[in-house]
This record gives sequence, C-alpha cells and structure tokens, in this order.
Amino acid sequence: MLNLVLFGPPGAGKGTQSQNLIATYGLIHLSTGDILRNEISNGTALGIEAKKLMDEGLLVPDAVVIGMISNKLDANKDAKGFIFDGFPRTVAQAEALDNLLASKNESISAMIALEVDKIELEKRLLLRGKDSGRVDDQNSEIIKKRIEEYISKTEVVASFYASQNKFFSVNGIGSIDAIFNEINKVVSNLSPTEIGEK
Repeated sequence: MLNLVLFGPPGAGKGTQSQNLIATYGLIHLSTGDILRNEISNGTALGIEAKKLMDEGLLVPDAVVIGMISNKLDANKDAKGFIFDGFPRTVAQAEALDNLLASKNESISAMIALEVDKIELEKRLLLRGKDSGRVDDQNSEIIKKRIEEYISKTEVVASFYASQNKFFSVNGIGSIDAIFNEINKVVSNLSPTEIGEK
C-alpha cells in the first residue's frame, strides 16, 4: 500500500492536493476533519463534543481519532493505500498510527509537508470561511490560534518522520498543478519497500 501523511497548517491546500492524489493513485482519503464533521452533522455525542472543541480551535482526543481511523482501515482492506490528512498532529499520535498500521502489516510510506507562510494562511482561511460557513474559518483570532497551535505542537511530527527518512517538504504556494507536480516527484521516487510492497 501507498500510505501518505499529507501535512501542513490549516489552509495549506491539503484537501485540494488529496483529491489529486486520489485521482492519480486511487488512494482513500482519511481526513480526520471530515470524519469529525460527519459525526457533528449526525449529531452524535462525539460530534457535539468535537464541535465544541473545534469551535474553540482545540484538538479532539487521540484515542477517539485513532479508533475512527482503525475502523476506516478495516472497512477498506482492499485499498491501494490511504492519505492521512490532518493526522497525526503530535508525536504521540504518529507513534500510535505507526503501531496501528504495524498491527495491520502496513506502514507510512512518506510524509509530504506543504509549506505556506502565516500571512498567506490567514488570507486563505478567511476567504474559505466566507465560502464554507465554517465558524473556525471566520474569526481571525481563532485562525491565528490554530496556526500557532499547529506550529507549537505539530512541527515536531516532521522531525519524527525525518528520523525515519520519510519526511519530504513541498512549497505550498503556487498553482495547484505546479504544487501537485512536486508532490508527484516525491511519490514517484519512493522505493518499492517504502510503499509497502512485500
């Protein structure tokens, strides 16, 4: 399987590039944000709690997210691979994900990080908030908090994957096609062992 962690702060373009990866490689998109929003729209107890945290710009507990990911993996055993979007966000989550995948005889092939500066991120998120109606994209203070939380808590995850020689940085500013070409170069250069061929 080709298992990719698509990494970057809110507004970096992960959702857009995930769609390109799905179309090109036939991968299944695991966006923890989408999974949580489904829970919210279904009005589950988890969804109500998640909405409260997300509206405050906070993260949802690890055990909940890992459980949901495990269920998604089990439901798609014949998949060509998965894109992990918005997860892992901490080293503890990265370790938990490695353990979860190892229990299913799989591993992460690569982490691809979309690099975008703070000013561009804030601009993109405010614009997205107008279109999507997402509360957490309409308030510049919450946006700044989310970006700061990303920087303080999640950039260490890049070091975790770098220590496994699985970290690749891609410039997230430019045309969608140009950015995807850079992502494609990374995937094309992965060796068979890195994409989980036995």
